[in-house]
Amino acid sequence: MTDSPRPPLLDDVSKRIIELLQEDGRRAYADIGRAVGLSEAATRQRVQRLQETGVLQIVAVTDPTQLGFHRMAMIGIRVTGDPRLIAEQLSALDALAYVVVTLGTFDIIAEAVCEGDADLVDLIATRIRAIDGVVHTECLTYAGLYKDKYNWGTR
Repeated sequence: MTDSPRPPLLDDVSKRIIELLQEDGRRAYADIGRAVGLSEAATRQRVQRLQETGVLQIVAVTDPTQLGFHRMAMIGIRVTGDPRLIAEQLSALDALAYVVVTLGTFDIIAEAVCEGDADLVDLIATRIRAIDGVVHTECLTYAGLYKDKYNWGTR
């Protein structure tokens, strides 16, 4: 993730649209419009603008295990040099679903979604550790998923 211009301040209508879509990303524009006091066309335009500015992304959230990805893990990574440059390289790896630069024990945290243990070992041993500047990895293998929330609302 790179620094980008601040997203536009959201008015109460845009915030409510986001909250409604967090509850159900397939909700009809007409239904959303009724809830926020806009026409279907105006609602569609608002959602499109929120997507174009990067405020909103509508995706299908899946259960990785149901799709054949039976090994998930969080990987803590320590690096030398600028962690943002290494985070950019890690972001290119398809097996990593989440990459963030942190300001704590680890310089970078990445979430891996793999088919199995052999794929996770290969990812860490031959792809992550091969990146120049990576000096340490610590793998926290998931043993069970108890909460995965996407409707945290707006501020």
